[in-house]
Amino acid sequence: MSNITLAEAVKLKSILTKRIHELEDEMRRVAFTTVEKGNTPDLGPRTLNVVETELDDVRLDSRVLDRLMYRANIDNTLEFHGQQLAIVEAIELATQLRAKSRFYKELSMAEKEVIQYGYSESTIVYRVALFDPEDYRLKSLQAEKDAHKLSNSINAKNYSIVLVFDDTKYF
Repeated sequence: MSNITLAEAVKLKSILTKRIHELEDEMRRVAFTTVEKGNTPDLGPRTLNVVETELDDVRLDSRVLDRLMYRANIDNTLEFHGQQLAIVEAIELATQLRAKSRFYKELSMAEKEVIQYGYSESTIVYRVALFDPEDYRLKSLQAEKDAHKLSNSINAKNYSIVLVFDDTKYF
């Protein structure tokens, strides 16, 4: 059995998922044919059973790869801002940092004070930001930088982790 890195496994998982969809589509195509009454259907080069067997094999490889990747993402850690994070937690933190950056960017675009129309005929009403939009612009940039830095650390770590998996059927 050969070895692959966790980074290669992530890519292979995507390839396996795509292959599963392709084989399901092929099963739909080879499962039926149209013939004139009384004629025998022509079988193509790949029968439903052949494609189904291949699909089962790819699905098994996908499950095994999932198990290996999940275990590696739990058992391996990396350092970020002085603390050790399991890769699975680091992935979630990177996702959260990107969401935080997007939200802070939205707050940074707010105006400090805006007249609100339609509230009163004789009184002027303002919508006032209770924060400094510039502070949130800077916080957005920092969260985005942190997300990039963490993603790069995850990527680097993924290339250092080796999984025992035979990828020769796919690469």
